[in-house]
Amino acid sequence: MTALLNIMIYALLPVVSIIIGGLTGLVRKPSGAFISGVLHFAAGVVFSVVAVELLPDIIKQHKPLEVGIGFGLGIATMLLIKHYVEKLEAKEEGKEKKGALPMGLLIAMGIDLLIDGLLLGVGFAAGNKEGILLSVALALEVFSLGLAVTLACSKSAVSNRKMVMILVGLGLTFFVGAIIGITLLAGLSQEMLELVLSFGLAALLFLVTEELLTEAHEEKESPWQTACFFSGFLIFLLIGMSI
Repeated sequence: MTALLNIMIYALLPVVSIIIGGLTGLVRKPSGAFISGVLHFAAGVVFSVVAVELLPDIIKQHKPLEVGIGFGLGIATMLLIKHYVEKLEAKEEGKEKKGALPMGLLIAMGIDLLIDGLLLGVGFAAGNKEGILLSVALALEVFSLGLAVTLACSKSAVSNRKMVMILVGLGLTFFVGAIIGITLLAGLSQEMLELVLSFGLAALLFLVTEELLTEAHEEKESPWQTACFFSGFLIFLLIGMSI
């Protein structure tokens, strides 16, 4: 029971992070360069956890069939989500009105956070060390999502109270996903665990390449922003080696 409680505490870290990220955007609108730097750093951190912790564990088990199926399902799922969210956002274009919520963005983030929560369960299923590192990495990722929510809602003149409620709702979505992942993945067979880990691997790689870095590159690139990516990767590489 104590172990489950500790895992739940780590699952709360990204919940707190997305709320802090959103409140940061409410207090003071960050510059595009700052947001790009945060996104680069978060991408480096997530990529480091994938490369240093998850991938070696997957390779070590030598189960290519399960890995192929899980990875393929992960990519297919993320592509389908991206496709339908883009269609929803396209329908909303030109229909913004004062106080209207950016539903396409919020639905996309909700699905993303639910999957992120499940991935945290994947990390703890692979090992306590992997779960802790993934918790910190996802906390950095969702901090940038919190900023993005605040900036998007401010364009539609959404009230501060409603924005805070949205941030709390998104944080709880992550937490629910994490609890589902932690409880359901604990008793999986090695074959099923490999399939789920491979699914999570694909989803995280998609997150880095198609979301975090894509958003980060919307701003004019500078050397310090590029350095943020490699700093994030190196810091978590060293942390993973020392734990």
